[in-house]
Amino acid sequence: MKSKFLFLFLFFFSSCAIAQDSDKTIITVAESKETTTNTKLDLVESTTVKNVIFLIGDGTGLAQISAGQLHLVGKHGLLNIQRLPVLGLIKTFAENSLITDSAAGATAFSCGERTNNGMIAMLPNDEPCKTILEYAVENGMSTALLSTSGVTHATPASYASHVPSRNMYSEIADQFLEAGVDVILGGGWEDFMPSTKEGSRRTDERELTTEFEDRGYDVLFNKDDMNNSSSDKLLGLFSQGGLIHENSEPSLAEMTTKSLEILSKNEKGFFMMIEGSQIDWGGHQNDASYVMREVKSFDDTIGVVLDFAKDNGETLVVITADHETGGMTMNKNLEDGKKMEIAWTTGGHTGIPVPLMAYGPKALEFSGWHSNIEVGRILFEIMGIN
Repeated sequence: MKSKFLFLFLFFFSSCAIAQDSDKTIITVAESKETTTNTKLDLVESTTVKNVIFLIGDGTGLAQISAGQLHLVGKHGLLNIQRLPVLGLIKTFAENSLITDSAAGATAFSCGERTNNGMIAMLPNDEPCKTILEYAVENGMSTALLSTSGVTHATPASYASHVPSRNMYSEIADQFLEAGVDVILGGGWEDFMPSTKEGSRRTDERELTTEFEDRGYDVLFNKDDMNNSSSDKLLGLFSQGGLIHENSEPSLAEMTTKSLEILSKNEKGFFMMIEGSQIDWGGHQNDASYVMREVKSFDDTIGVVLDFAKDNGETLVVITADHETGGMTMNKNLEDGKKMEIAWTTGGHTGIPVPLMAYGPKALEFSGWHSNIEVGRILFEIMGIN
């Protein structure tokens, strides 16, 4: 009996060891020297904030950022995300769970209210909560939603729609038409095309792209469309679902550059939410190379935003995450620091706090510990919304 128990114990232990080994990947570390620099930004005088750019690296924790630094710029380098002078931490739980999903996480930022997982800009009692983007539209500001997922996914949806379930993609797309957002760029034409079009996931014959055109939008399907457009109202749907990084698609940084050209024309200012969506997808797959690619995409975008904010002087930049994904950690130094072993604890989200960074006027408001709803409420206050 004892030998049988010992055999089962050893089999279980060895199976766990094999599973654990399969959850590890190796990344190379970029060469860098002590002289490698990427200038840290200074604090800015806390003058009036005219523009707000809020960036969400979905699923991005300290390990994703730190591993990204090692892989992309080396141990002596700095990513753009590491240049911001103000650093804080966010507690990420939802109303009904210690581990949030993107819907509840984004609603905490967009409404300054806590809700249940899966709910989009709605409270647990099914009442809609008004979002910071909706207030900005009412106040005559320009607005934009950018994402590397489909634009109807949970994070962008939480700023311009109100539904009890994040999976109500067609209803979210319908509400986008009425939301008054000036620029919507990302993937997801599948939710805007009639069911008769191959690849659509709508169940009706409504063709939202033509309805957007009737409202004065340029509807864009590739990078050339975007670059050639002179309109101040854009709906860019560059892939069926999430962006797949083909040459015909604009990068998130290119979408950001185009959006800033449009939004900065408004003397009343603007609000823009930018999501690096697929850092989260790489975490769900425990795929370190996927995460590194998406961290680079997100960090390149941050570089564009910081250049604009530094020149503008009236723009507040806030960067954070809705949650961490994968339980990613840097596990072991290999080959005298030339490689790093990455390990994972889960294929889902985790409940650990995520970093919060800020630059520009009022940036110091985001230092220290915050809950996710506090971040939303601070933004409301800075923008003069009671």
